[in-house]
Amino acid sequence: MSDKPLVVSQQQCPEHLRANRSAFSQWFGRTILKLFGWHVEGQIPNLKRILIIGAPHTSNWDFVYAMATILGLNLRLRWLGKHSIFKPGVRWFMKWLGGIPINRSKPQDIVKNIAKLVEREKGIVIGLAPEGTRNKVEKWKNGFLRMAEATDCTIFMIGMDYLGKRVVLGDSFKPTGNHEADLASIMDYYQRFNGKYPDKA
Repeated sequence: MSDKPLVVSQQQCPEHLRANRSAFSQWFGRTILKLFGWHVEGQIPNLKRILIIGAPHTSNWDFVYAMATILGLNLRLRWLGKHSIFKPGVRWFMKWLGGIPINRSKPQDIVKNIAKLVEREKGIVIGLAPEGTRNKVEKWKNGFLRMAEATDCTIFMIGMDYLGKRVVLGDSFKPTGNHEADLASIMDYYQRFNGKYPDKA
């Protein structure tokens, strides 16, 4: 029997959070990860509302591996991306993948619109990069904490580890209301993962 880890499977995702994607889409996601030697560890928690954060975000390759993971898991995820990446010609594809364009100059509208979306859906997974940039930042913004509180979502932390070529479906985190302490705890958790460009993490 092979000791090689499973690349990725929809069995790592609860049934009520699975998308209605084709077998080809799942195969494509698995193939991309396998081609580059990556695999997905862990399990998406069996919860109704989840706000996924993925880090460290240091390269455009993060997006490629993240999207391949979503397809391989057959995860029904809505992810937030800056509106400028939703360019004509690829906008339909981004939205098919679950993308929601956001204008960072209007943070109040982002939280309000996501709260409305959560109310409409019976089960929802929202994903974002908490750093908000590929560049090095000393401190993350607390918008994702406020979003989790406004939508009553549990935060689920996913790590991108380039050293081990793995996407880690990690730990759950429930915001306490103390944003400074919560940010410190979450940033400390992500110290165990190695981004493509560690000097930017």
